[in-house]
Amino acid sequence: MTARSERGRRQEPPGSESATMDAILLRRVNRWRAQAVSGKLADLYVDSREASPREAYRPPGRQEFLNRLTAEIRRPGFAMVIAETDGLVGCAFGFPVRSDGVLWPGVDGALPRGIVRLTKPRGVFAITDILVRPHPQDRNVARRLQERLLSDQHAALGATLVDRFDHGALAALRSWGWLDVGELWSPVSATLLRALVLPVGERTAARPAGLAHGTWTRWPG
Repeated sequence: MTARSERGRRQEPPGSESATMDAILLRRVNRWRAQAVSGKLADLYVDSREASPREAYRPPGRQEFLNRLTAEIRRPGFAMVIAETDGLVGCAFGFPVRSDGVLWPGVDGALPRGIVRLTKPRGVFAITDILVRPHPQDRNVARRLQERLLSDQHAALGATLVDRFDHGALAALRSWGWLDVGELWSPVSATLLRALVLPVGERTAARPAGLAHGTWTRWPG
């Protein structure tokens, strides 16, 4: 999962931020269009993931993002929403979670049965990435992107996984309303991942029953 840290926002004159937000348009793109603009998406990824020299965690590079994007586009149910003004300023994409609750191949563990029951019949949508170009209003752009993507998919819950050392992404996601619910192990990359969920609609602002911290089991390697 990619999400930009909230540090380093540029300051703009009073009144300019709301005008910029009004100018942002969100639209869905299909897998063929996503592939066609993959180069621009990779540039957006690099801009959004520019890390501070003080951060120990180093995000994957541009080519690694492109390789992962190509694989994601091929997944059944892949969906993407982009944000534009006079150019690309953000995007969010992902795919539906399987009915057995398994989020990603190569990751040990699945959604607890209680969460699976809680989200039926609308289901869970896994958001792989939320990318936003650095801007004073990037938090609002990110919230609009994630809400639009989940709404378009008629999902009851969003879910994502983040490297536990990616503190910038974790802080950004929590500020956008995501709830930290535990850890899962990825044997392929030998990485412990933080699991986060985002309830859709009126329940987004509150912690719903059954989604308390520690709901998920820590899966050992």
